[in-house]
Amino acid sequence: MTTQELLIKAKEAKSKLGGVKAADIDRALLIMADKLVDHTDAILAANALDVDAARGSISDVMIDRLMLSPERIEGMAQGIREVAALPSPLGRVLKHHERPDGLVIERVSVALGVVAIIYESRPNVTSDAAALALKSGNVCVLRCGKEAHKSAAAIVDALRAGLKEAGLDEDMVLLIEDTTRASANELMTADGYVDLLIPRGGKGLISAIVKNATVPCIQTGTGICHIYIDSAADIDMALNIVENAKCSRPSVCNAEEVLVVAEDIAEEFLPKLKKRLVDDRAVNPVELRLDEKAAKIIDGTPAGENDFDTEFLDYILAVKIVNDVNEAVAHINAHSTGHSEAIVTADETAADIFTRGVDSSSVYVNASTRFTDGGEFGLGCEMGISTQKLHARGPMGLEELNTYKYIIKGSGNIR
Repeated sequence: MTTQELLIKAKEAKSKLGGVKAADIDRALLIMADKLVDHTDAILAANALDVDAARGSISDVMIDRLMLSPERIEGMAQGIREVAALPSPLGRVLKHHERPDGLVIERVSVALGVVAIIYESRPNVTSDAAALALKSGNVCVLRCGKEAHKSAAAIVDALRAGLKEAGLDEDMVLLIEDTTRASANELMTADGYVDLLIPRGGKGLISAIVKNATVPCIQTGTGICHIYIDSAADIDMALNIVENAKCSRPSVCNAEEVLVVAEDIAEEFLPKLKKRLVDDRAVNPVELRLDEKAAKIIDGTPAGENDFDTEFLDYILAVKIVNDVNEAVAHINAHSTGHSEAIVTADETAADIFTRGVDSSSVYVNASTRFTDGGEFGLGCEMGISTQKLHARGPMGLEELNTYKYIIKGSGNIR
C-alpha cells in the first residue's frame, strides 16, 4: 500500500476515533498490550532478522538499541497498560469564565487528529507511540527506519489485532511500508492529512524534517547532555551519577555526553573518575576526551574541535574543567541541544544558579540525566523528548498530544 493510500486511511479513521468513548479506548489498549505479549515469538523472529541484517553496519551499542527480548516486549506491554490507567486528557476544561454579556467561554482539550512519527532503530517506539496517540484521541501513522522495519511490522500486527478484537478500526494504527526517503518526504508535506509530525532520531533526520516539513512538527531526541560536578559536590555521589548517566545505556538520548568539572575539585575527582570509568571496567571502558586542563591531571584522548558538540551514543565522554558554576552554565548553554543537564552539589546557591541559568527541557540537581523519560516522569511512556519550546517541551505524554478549542455558550447573544 502506498504512503498516500495509508494517509487516506488515517484520515478516515480520524473521523471514527472522535466518537469512541474513553472507556472503550482504555479497553482496547489493555487488549493491545495482551496481544503484544501473545505475539512475542513472531516479534522476536522478525527482530532477529533485523538484528542479523544490521550487524556490521551499525555499532554494538546501536545493536542493543535495536534488539528485543521477551523482557523488553513485556516492558512495552506494561507501558501500554500504564498509559491505559492514566486519566484521559480529552474534554478537560482548561479554562472557564463568564463575560459581562452572559457568554460562557470554555477552553477544552481536544485531539490533534493524525499524529505521524518518523523514527529510526528503536522498535519499542512503535508501541509507545501507538498507545499514547490512541489514548489522547489521535490516529497514529508510524514510519520507522529500514533497520527496524520487520520488528515494527510484527509489533503493529499485534496492536492492530488488539484493535480489531476491541471492535475499533484497525487503521487507527498504521505503519508506512516504504522505508525510503520518499515516504519521509511525503509525510513532511502531507498537508491536510498529518496534523503533527514528530521525528525521533539523529541530528541529520531531525534537521532534514525541520528544514523541509510543511506540516507542523516538533524537534525531539538529539541529546548532548551535560553533568556539572560543582566544587561542593559529594565525590561518591558524583561518581555514581556520572557512571549511571554515561554507562547504563549510552545509545539513548538521555545519556551523558559531556562532563563539566569545577577546577577546585578536579584534581581529587578526575583520578577517581578515570579509575571508575576506565581502569576498573574490563568491559566497555569509557574513552575520556579531555580538554587541556583535564589532560594535565589524568591520561586520556585530547578533545577534538567537535567533541563538545557531538552526541556520541557510545562509551565516550568529553571532559571540560571550568572555574565555577557560572562558567559551567555558560558552557552548557553554548553547546547543549536543550535536552537534559545536571549539577551535583551540596551548595543550594550553586544549584539555584544552575537551575535558573541552564536553558534545557530537564534540569537535575543530584540525579542522573537518565531519568528524562516518559515512564520515569509518570507519563506511562513518551512520544519523544521535545527539545524545543513550542508547544511541548521535555518528555511528550498525553497532554502534549492534545490541543484545545473554545466552546462558547450564549442565550441569543448578538454583537
